[in-house]
Amino acid sequence: MKIQRTARKRKSHAESHRPHGTADAALFINRELSWLEFNHRVLEEALDPRHPLLERVKFLAIVSSNLDEFFMIRVAAIREQIIADVVEYTPDGLVPQQQITRIHERVQMMVKEMSDCFWTDLHPKLKAEGVHLLRMDELDQNDKAGLAELFASSIYPVLTPLAFDPGHPFPYISNLSLNLAVVVTSKNGDERFARVKVPDVLPRLIAVPNGHAPEGRFRFVWLEDLIASNLPMLFPGMTVKESYVFRVTRNADIEIQEDEAEDLISSIEESIRLRKFGSVVRVGVQETMPARIREILTENLEVSKEDVYPIKQPLGLNHLMQLLKLPRPELKDPPYIPAHQVPEEGMEEMFGVIQRGDVLLHHPYDSFSPVVQFIKNAATDPDVLAIKQTLYRIGKESPLIPLLIEAAENGKQVAVLVELKARFDEENNIGWAKQLEGAGVHVVYGLVGLKTHAKMALVVRKEQGVLKRYVHLGTGNYNPTNARIYTDYSFFTCREDIANDASEVFNFLTGYSRKDNFASLSVAPITLRRDIGVLIEREAEFARAGVEAHMVLKMNSLTDQKVIEQLYDASKAGVKIDLIIRGVCCLRPGIPGVSDNIRVVSLVGRYLEHSRVFWFRNGGMPRVFLSSADLMGRNLDRRVELMFPIDDPVLAQQVYDETVTASLQDTVSARLLKADGSYERHRPEPDTVPFECQRVLALARQRSGTSLKYKVKESQS
Repeated sequence: MKIQRTARKRKSHAESHRPHGTADAALFINRELSWLEFNHRVLEEALDPRHPLLERVKFLAIVSSNLDEFFMIRVAAIREQIIADVVEYTPDGLVPQQQITRIHERVQMMVKEMSDCFWTDLHPKLKAEGVHLLRMDELDQNDKAGLAELFASSIYPVLTPLAFDPGHPFPYISNLSLNLAVVVTSKNGDERFARVKVPDVLPRLIAVPNGHAPEGRFRFVWLEDLIASNLPMLFPGMTVKESYVFRVTRNADIEIQEDEAEDLISSIEESIRLRKFGSVVRVGVQETMPARIREILTENLEVSKEDVYPIKQPLGLNHLMQLLKLPRPELKDPPYIPAHQVPEEGMEEMFGVIQRGDVLLHHPYDSFSPVVQFIKNAATDPDVLAIKQTLYRIGKESPLIPLLIEAAENGKQVAVLVELKARFDEENNIGWAKQLEGAGVHVVYGLVGLKTHAKMALVVRKEQGVLKRYVHLGTGNYNPTNARIYTDYSFFTCREDIANDASEVFNFLTGYSRKDNFASLSVAPITLRRDIGVLIEREAEFARAGVEAHMVLKMNSLTDQKVIEQLYDASKAGVKIDLIIRGVCCLRPGIPGVSDNIRVVSLVGRYLEHSRVFWFRNGGMPRVFLSSADLMGRNLDRRVELMFPIDDPVLAQQVYDETVTASLQDTVSARLLKADGSYERHRPEPDTVPFECQRVLALARQRSGTSLKYKVKESQS
């Protein structure tokens, strides 16, 4: 197995062909620019005064963090193509260098908006609320003295100044590290350059001793500012002439050539190490940094001037997330307590609950507890013989891992697929995999060439001498923390058709099954692309026959060129198409004769819209599907994904009401995609009450408590 950096094409067979002429290219929106527009929508939330102040700070921090990942992965891949002299056209007709130019122009505008948001809006409002983010020169002598003591005892010992001169090579600058470029002079006037890394093991915002602050006020200084004011301690006998902050972003996308599966753990561990040494793709610098210092950085970091982004301090606004820990509840969204779809008395015996009928949870409005309880019951129930589960992103403190270990210790057959290639969660997942293996759990690390992104659990239980299987399927990860801030669906069933398919999928993951058809589940990369295409074409056939045709597809991203072309064909046939796409959308709506029947809505709000829902009118007999997959080439062709039907009419109606109808009615958080690739607010009609989907759903759950739909199902059984 080899680990290498390559100019990857990043596309499937359906995304690989060059658009045929400008007419075809004009039908698509650039993926990278669409992603930047999504990030701009998040920035708009930071600018929106209807949010509590610290929630606006959170949105700004998210924008900064998102941009980091965008450069580490997406921009890095385009840079690799340029270096390798790969002339590859995107569906919208751009070559790599054109993409980089367009990205640079858009990011420069966003960086300025982010800085303006912080300095002209959030910073003064924080100050008015008693949260002061101060510069060192704004403090009095007593405060400075207190911070000097703190610096000497708790910060100075951690710092390591690194010189750069003929005897000292240019120091290595780690990914996302904050640094000070320091210019010092000796007694004879010689000018020297040094770098001081701002340690990431310390808080970025340092609390000022509160001896002179009114009670209830919070005062902070930026760590790099505190270090800069004490630089003479690091360079005794020298004169500190000037210092400037800079921040480096590196290529963090390592491709693993999976030739030998048994090497996977060691190879991924090596890839995590190599990630720190990727080529530099962006340098953020303090806007007052002079040209001569910038030249030192660009030359030694081997970047062009276009890769340097001058920014008004502070750099790395993602660290503002630290303010969310302040005990100021009035500046945050009120806490939301999820409702219990499954009554408390049913939690002790989830198998009995599922026997009475399928169960559907809509997170975060519904508690994630039944999912954990499902595995807990399986681990402790003496009638359970086996548990099988996939794990993609499970978090650092998962309640499921101890339960799976307990199940193995109780003598049950436990098989878990831990996806080690989940980007930026590799190290965490390796630790869980080793812990599970050490307890005797059968651990599979995924399939060569494929990521396992499907979310599924299968429990085999002996009941009255007969084996019965219970299945959990989800649109989101087995992560209780994310389940409180992401919108996702969880589905429980003991239907034989779905249980049989789930068993076949696990055989595919753990053995050598080559099954190419399934009764109820659609499985990528085997049948999902085909099944989605059939559903879209069926709706088009209804339209051609003069029958009312409508489909609503909700997902995170839509980029697959073949699927987009199928949607265009359906639109031409007369199908009404509503797309609810939070992030990237490469389909261009509103093109006369092509996509004038297509509307694209994006929802950005308190919760991250993560569920994938596909609804088809189907000639008046609607069909509802949930999925772990977005309609992207990687999901359809290079990942193991699931799409599953919701056939229970009560639950299908719940999905329609809570996702399809509510999302499309939103006039507060929703934006509409225009034909030029920009977004505009979905404003309410005059004299109508604004409707915010997430807020309405949360209030409805709080008022009703246990879902009425569950009670209806229980009475019907």
